[in-house]
Amino acid sequence: QVEMVESGGGLVQPGGSLRLSCAASGSIFSINVMAWYRLAPAGKQRELVASIGIRGNTDYADSVKDRFTISRDNAKNTVYLQMNSLKPEDTAVYFCSAGVKVRFYSDYVTYWGRGSQVTVSS
Repeated sequence: QVEMVESGGGLVQPGGSLRLSCAASGSIFSINVMAWYRLAPAGKQRELVASIGIRGNTDYADSVKDRFTISRDNAKNTVYLQMNSLKPEDTAVYFCSAGVKVRFYSDYVTYWGRGSQVTVSS
């Protein structure tokens, strides 16, 4: 089984910064895409914030470009999200995900973290 454990959320003032981390552990042969999603309060849909491929290729939502940076440490099976110039509209529960292959002949399966609350407020 694979577990995704997030850390780093919290309360920050507008304009501030936070760094989220998410470590995958368990029976892991390889990980392809790692990503961060967020779910904002009350009625909004889950949004893909950023993703990163195994070779470091990245993609960002337009709303976070030039403010957020996604990175990964393949040796630690960990993905990070550096969030700068935070705005109140960035307030959400942030979830990490990873496509994990548990053995050579298995398919990639997406695993999810439990979510980390980020609140941007003065």
